Order: sequence, then C-alpha cells, then structure tokens
Amino acid sequence: MIVAVTGSSGLLGSALVSSLGAGGHRVLPLVRREVRPGEDALRWDPVSGAIASPGPAIADAVVHLAGESIADGRWTAVKKQRIRESRVDATRRLTDTLTRLAKPPAVLVCASAIGYYGSRGDEVLSEESRPGAGFLADVGREWESASAAAIVRGIRVVNVRIGIVLSPAGGALAKMLTPFRLGLGGVIGGGAQWMSWIALDDVIGALRHALGTDALRGSVNAVAPAPVTNAEFTRTLGRVLRRPTLVPMPAFAARLALGEMADELLLSSQRVLPARLLASGFAFRYPTLEGALRHELGR
Repeated sequence: MIVAVTGSSGLLGSALVSSLGAGGHRVLPLVRREVRPGEDALRWDPVSGAIASPGPAIADAVVHLAGESIADGRWTAVKKQRIRESRVDATRRLTDTLTRLAKPPAVLVCASAIGYYGSRGDEVLSEESRPGAGFLADVGREWESASAAAIVRGIRVVNVRIGIVLSPAGGALAKMLTPFRLGLGGVIGGGAQWMSWIALDDVIGALRHALGTDALRGSVNAVAPAPVTNAEFTRTLGRVLRRPTLVPMPAFAARLALGEMADELLLSSQRVLPARLLASGFAFRYPTLEGALRHELGR
C-alpha cells in the first residue's frame, strides 16, 4: 500500500513512517519544503492545499498528522489562530485537493484530539459523547468537520481522537521527566482530574489499524482503556522513576504560569474510553499506565 503522510517529521509522524516502512508499505511524506533530488516525497502547501504534481492519484491512503503544537508557548491570540488554522484550515484545503483527484485515496485518517470533549469531570466519555466547551473543544469539532467533504467523495474518513501520548522523545511526558527526575514532581491542582493517555507504540498501532480496518470510520478514540487521575499518574511516574512526588503545583500557580492553557491542558478532566477501537478488535500492547511507562522509559 502507498501511504501519504503529513507531519511526517513529528513525534507521531516519524514513528508511523518507520512502522509502515518496516511493514513493507511505501510511505510518501507530504512536506512543506522543497523536495530534494531523488527524495520519495511530494511538496504540500498547507496554506493553499496544493500538492505539487499529484497526477491522477497520489496514494492509496493518506494520514494527516500535521498541526501547530498546542503545548509550546503561551496561548496568545496569534498562537491560538495558528493552532486553529494549522488544523481546521489546512485539513479543509488538503481534503479539497484530495477530493479533486481523478483517483482519490480510499481512506483518509485525520488526527484529532480528546480536547474535543472539553473538561467533563468524572463523566465517562466515548465516541458517542457530545462535544464539550472551550477553545480546544471548538477546534476539535471544526477540525473533524473539515474532512467531511471527503466522505461525500466516497473516501473512508477516520478522525482519530488522540489522548496524552507517552514518549520520552516528545509531548507531555518528555516535559515532565526533568522535574520528576529531580524529585520536584507532584500533583497538579487537586489531582482529581482524569488523564486519558496512550503509549506511543499503541498510537501507531491504532493509526495502522484505522488504515486497514474497513469497518472503522468517523471518530475513534486513541486512548488506553485505563484512564487515571492526575494523582495516580503522579504516583505511578514517581514509582517508575524511583523519585518522590511531593512538590504540587496549585491550580493558581499553573494559571499564573500558563494562562488559559493551564485550564485546557493541565487542569482539564477527560475520562475517555476507546470503545470503537476495542469493538473493532484492536489489542493494546500497553493497556496499563505502569507497564506503558516502564516500556517507554526502559525501566
């Protein structure tokens, strides 16, 4: 199978490219820079949606992972606009380009996020749950809607709502490691907020499962089946690292340091379950938090 991938140099994209290549698939990165001579890639402009010289077809499947990081830098008005444009507008334009091809891909797997649900306390959330409120929830709803035109064209679309990805190479866990290793880790806010996490290997497995499972379409939660509270996450990470976790970050301090981002990322509570993945036969390699952390951290 030929799979085109946007965001191929990011944490998820690079791991997916390696996994697909190892599985015998041809991977075609869609890159924003000029393609180097002899490179098996196509130039993609997320502003216009244009793909350089695509011909009647580009790939059997497309995985769209590109997007502005939500965790780097404070959420100024400009930053929030970049987050929205890099997800909603870029997805809409890419979808428009794919639907105009004489031979469009059979499947489009688009990244989404569990931010779609907003902060919901102890409520158990599945793909059937209503969208939430807040900036990330609004972006998530628009982000998924941006790929809807592909469905009309007959493309199978899967919107993968990704949780907190566990990897020391990037994302939330990478940012936590230094303070936790120094013995400065602790609960955030009251610690009762739910964290829906997933090991990097299982995210990649879920993306590949979405590519190859014809029955999957629409929203799919890419989270482990055992969400935990922030307090439990903190205790487990401290145990794996063999470090104390006695330095809490009060909610007011998080808000002072990060502003709106603190409420949406650190203090938000999302108890999400992977109902559709499980129903479609997906088997998690790392279903428990401690096992996932020990695998990712080599402990």
